[in-house]
Amino acid sequence: SFPTRRSSDLAVTIIKKKIKNMIDKENKKKPLSDQVICDNLNSEKINISRRTVAKYREELGIQSSSKRKRI
Repeated sequence: SFPTRRSSDLAVTIIKKKIKNMIDKENKKKPLSDQVICDNLNSEKINISRRTVAKYREELGIQSSSKRKRI
């Protein structure tokens, strides 16, 4: 087991927690898009692409913003 692998796994875990927290706190009438989540993480100095946010969100079993929308 390589320490670099473990530290990147840890980073992924932390980022996934941040994504989940953002989605848990979002306005259910106006759910956050993957792009908004991506922009929020980038503003926290976490360099991540929208596609990666989408991938992590799907791995967390969280639907897309359009499907999470509550009226």
